[in-house]
Amino acid sequence: MKSDIILERLMSLHPKIIDLTLDRMTRLLNLLGNPEKQMPPTIHIAGTNGKGSTQAMIRAGLEASGDICHAYTSPHLARFHERIFLSGSIIEEQDLANYLSECEKVNGNIPITYFEITTCAALLAFSQRKADYTLLEVGLGGRLDATNVIDEPKITVITPISIDHQQYLGNTLAEIAFEKAGILKRNSFAIIGPQEDEALAVIEARAYEVGATCKIYGQHWHIWEENGRLVFQDENGLLDLPLPKLIGAHQIQNAGIALATLRYLGKENSSFEGAMLNADWPARMQRLRKGILTSLAPSAEIWLDGGHNKAAGYALSEAIGRLQPRKLFLIVGMLNTKDIVGYMKPLLSRSTNLYGVSIPGEAATMTAEETVKIARDVGFEAVISEDVESAIRDIIKQDDNARILICGSLYLAGNILQKNS
Repeated sequence: MKSDIILERLMSLHPKIIDLTLDRMTRLLNLLGNPEKQMPPTIHIAGTNGKGSTQAMIRAGLEASGDICHAYTSPHLARFHERIFLSGSIIEEQDLANYLSECEKVNGNIPITYFEITTCAALLAFSQRKADYTLLEVGLGGRLDATNVIDEPKITVITPISIDHQQYLGNTLAEIAFEKAGILKRNSFAIIGPQEDEALAVIEARAYEVGATCKIYGQHWHIWEENGRLVFQDENGLLDLPLPKLIGAHQIQNAGIALATLRYLGKENSSFEGAMLNADWPARMQRLRKGILTSLAPSAEIWLDGGHNKAAGYALSEAIGRLQPRKLFLIVGMLNTKDIVGYMKPLLSRSTNLYGVSIPGEAATMTAEETVKIARDVGFEAVISEDVESAIRDIIKQDDNARILICGSLYLAGNILQKNS
């Protein structure tokens, strides 16, 4: 049985895509023999922004020191298999189908969400294959997320928290931070990335409540850029390293979180340099260098980014500013659940040329017409485009040497990566 057929069946087991609770996870994991208790030591990562990039740097650093890693992330971009790294490689089709089938068989027809049962499949896979570490990224929130079934993580990590997913996590930064801080466990160790005061107060209160030891940015460790190098400092001294392969000031912060994690694990220089130089994370300021889309504009630069909230807009704007000057055109597609104005405003300082597109196959897409209307209200010279290819063709008629940035949604990014392959 192919995994895509099984995944399609699993979508029908529960009417809600997101339904935050741990009861269904606990039941199925018990029936599976509690694989979450048999995995290699776990590094559990929550936060609003930077979870995936931070995980990628930690994994690159561990692998540079010879460690083997399992890793779990979401959502996927082109194929579901991207969510599960098993002993250092994307899970093979037959393995994925087998683990999904086992979970489906054990669960029966009892309601469970798609994310929950696929998370159980990942944990089952991790429990049956050898590795030194398991890197586990929270899907949504933390306290009631399906990944929050690890009683004794080796380390918990909280990346910067900002306003997002209000319909599930709350309308204030404090409410959202409460959900994220739910991954902190009794007597655990935690690395805390840069936070606004309101969020940090909630995290520190939760840490005090459960007796977790925190190493906090600005208190216990520091990170900065100096003379084209990265400088990290903690109680063990200074590290002078290359800048991260991933572009932007926000990646400097993510690098700091990764380095603080690797320091706690007792890693050495080869690990720190590996984290900076070897990390790859698709659709985060990713330059597309070959494929169908790039063939439409051989003299242009085409970049792809999946950020979709206000903080991501500011981070993306800063990252663009690090590139050599070149006329920039934006191709934007977003979901109608996002803060579109908050996302767009920071980008206005980099370009006023925007093409609005709908995201193919997404029921919650903002239509191209709606995107353009909002963009014009923000101040862009915005144009409706039938699709990304049409937008690229129109852009190169104006400037065949353009820099083109396709952005606004991970769902759009996934569609682009599939199309450009």
